[in-house]
Amino acid sequence: MKKFLFLIVIAVISFSAYGQDGLKYQKPPKEIVDIMTVSSTPSTSISPDRQMIALTRSPGMPTIEDMSGEMLRLGGMRIDPATNGSSNPRYSVSLEFMDTKGSEPFEVKGLPSKLKLGSFSWADDSKHFAFVNYTSSSIELWMGDIESRTVKKIDDNLNGLMGSFNWLPDNSLLYRKVDPDRGARPLPSAIPEGPVTQENTGRMGAAPTFQDLIKSPEDENIFDYFTRSVITIWKEGNARQIGEASFYSNVNFSPDGSYILVTEVVKPFSYIVPYYYFPSKVSIWDKNGKPVKTVAELPLKENLPRGDDMTFPDPSGFSWRADKPASLYWVKPLDGGDINVEMEKHDQVYMLEAPFTGEPQEYIATEMRFGGITWGNDDLALLSERSRKERIGRQYFFDPDNPEGTMRLIFELSNDDRYADPGRFMSEDNDYGRRVLMMGNKGRSLYLTGQGASPEGDRPFLDEYSIKDGKIKRLWQSEAPYYESVTDILDKDKGLVLTRRETVDVPGNYFIRNLKKGTLEAITDFKNPYPMLEGVTKEKIEYKRNDGLDLSFDLYLPAGYDKEKDGPLPAILWAYPREFKSARAAAQVSGSPYRFIGVSPSSILVMVTQGYAIMDNAAFPIVGEGDVEPNDSFREQLIANAKAAIDKGAELGVVDPERVGVGGHSYGAFMTANLLAHSRLFAAGVARSGAYNRTLTPFGFQNEDRTYWEAPELYNYMAPWMHADKVKDPILLIHGMADNNSGTFPIQSERYYAALKGHGATVRLVLLPKESHGYSASESLMHMQWETLKWFDKYVKNKK
Repeated sequence: MKKFLFLIVIAVISFSAYGQDGLKYQKPPKEIVDIMTVSSTPSTSISPDRQMIALTRSPGMPTIEDMSGEMLRLGGMRIDPATNGSSNPRYSVSLEFMDTKGSEPFEVKGLPSKLKLGSFSWADDSKHFAFVNYTSSSIELWMGDIESRTVKKIDDNLNGLMGSFNWLPDNSLLYRKVDPDRGARPLPSAIPEGPVTQENTGRMGAAPTFQDLIKSPEDENIFDYFTRSVITIWKEGNARQIGEASFYSNVNFSPDGSYILVTEVVKPFSYIVPYYYFPSKVSIWDKNGKPVKTVAELPLKENLPRGDDMTFPDPSGFSWRADKPASLYWVKPLDGGDINVEMEKHDQVYMLEAPFTGEPQEYIATEMRFGGITWGNDDLALLSERSRKERIGRQYFFDPDNPEGTMRLIFELSNDDRYADPGRFMSEDNDYGRRVLMMGNKGRSLYLTGQGASPEGDRPFLDEYSIKDGKIKRLWQSEAPYYESVTDILDKDKGLVLTRRETVDVPGNYFIRNLKKGTLEAITDFKNPYPMLEGVTKEKIEYKRNDGLDLSFDLYLPAGYDKEKDGPLPAILWAYPREFKSARAAAQVSGSPYRFIGVSPSSILVMVTQGYAIMDNAAFPIVGEGDVEPNDSFREQLIANAKAAIDKGAELGVVDPERVGVGGHSYGAFMTANLLAHSRLFAAGVARSGAYNRTLTPFGFQNEDRTYWEAPELYNYMAPWMHADKVKDPILLIHGMADNNSGTFPIQSERYYAALKGHGATVRLVLLPKESHGYSASESLMHMQWETLKWFDKYVKNKK
């Protein structure tokens, strides 16, 4: 026992005095480890006929060893050269099935002994399914049969960099395989053949600070090697290649299976933007791979549009009509991509019909930027348009045979006004297996479902919408103390709806709700995986900012806490700022007090087991109305938001205002650093994967479109790095060493640490090997929680 205590003392001394020395991965207390390692509830996939449910379960956190394989970072991708797929893909380790009547789950025979299930998809007939399986050296394609309850491998060596597979109407499968004739992998030479050069001849080429880019001709060769694939069709036991090997970023059969839409990425590759801005060729092939028509040849895009609603001048969004056998449509801006050009219509949708021998026809145009079409039947489709600048969206009904002459506005809404959101129109599979508007009441009605945001929190709903007159009838809405949402409508005539219902202490389970009879029948019984959190309380707390703006946070209090006996607690405030153009929208309540207390391994909620009050999801609106931009008063509004939250916690008698820590991830880390630089409200802070020097993101950041050269004062005003001399309270910086997020290079934390250290601040920098913008490995996540707890315990809970 004495030896154990001695080791603890040594560890604490090392932690506080020698933070720059080597440190092995540490674990937080058992209560936190137990939460982080629970087995999650299954994920679900419902068959097209709504009769079966596939259940898959994730393995939990990977190990750092799992994440330590070779990774190539090229063209905006992270490539695993061993499998020719994405590095560190997410997968499941189990596969079971049950019917929607609530039968006992059953397994299928023949599964791989070490299942690593990636993409899963039902066939249109609902009798077959397919999935990919990851091995150490290949990505396999498997197919299963529900009636026989068996699966079998049908191919391997899939190229997993650009999607996995697609079902065709005849139950055949379309996928991409590694080019079998590509030869040996190119290896970089130890001796350079010359310098790496880039040149610009006077053209503007502003781009965000992308990561994982091609940097040399050798990189180009390696990138080309791994992205090349051959298109393959499997049918009734036979696999055949169609077309030549190339870099195919998109391959999609027409609804009737007669044609293939193919997007091929071509050279020259770029050193400053990811692959999706490289030149490309959009073509239509027949089902045997014979080219039918070249639809578009798109140029390299290195000069990225800046500003709200600005876009490229080229056509985009090539898609098949879901309600026709083979009709292709896409959109092209009429204003050359410049929304400031005054004109009645800004985007034009074009249509090209099979057999594709004619020219594209103008189909429908939009006043704002085109937002998509949801197809219905021969008489009805839904058009969306949007304005990012105005933060509004519109939806129209129209007759697909006479689009311009029949457009009828049905909704115009502010993107920020959650309370007025009518929800989304539900969809279903048509005879082609494509999603179209779900119609009921003999084609006279549509169905709307949404979050149902309200001052009481989110209350999901199901509405019936009359196509003729636009009248809306509420069929059902979630009621306290449950959070229940619509998953699908099983039978429109009988009023049978599949819902997912949860409470604070019971995870989401599936139910069949009979709207006509008012009955509810459970079909799953997933247990609470967090018994260790029993007794933890959750409450939605509402309060006002000093300017009268309504705010809220979710308050979590430890199990067994008694305010009268225990008094105010040390607290942690966790938040992420959001910009708004109106105070009314900023004041709206988000979330629900009745949602299950689910805790991810990275969540700050684990600290509730260590005696902290947690103020999670704290509202941090940044408002700029009229001509005023939100960021013009960013710091002042941050401080006002923080002070209002602390004051409310203190008013409730559960938060000690002298012992409050603050933290956040990404833009929340940026928030944290600013609060510590410009206020003394917090005892300490934890900032994860943040950006602190805005001159390193000079062409804009978050929702700020002004460049550094247009608004240098704003960049200096908002950047914590510029104010490192003002930080007087301890700050812990954590960052993934392989961060792939635009703008949050690890150097952001490294340079901010150096600036803080140079001014004598109390600061600690923790860099997590192999980790991206979000952290994955169990060792990394546990060490992160260990660091966070140690920091808050020392500088918040035990503040002197």
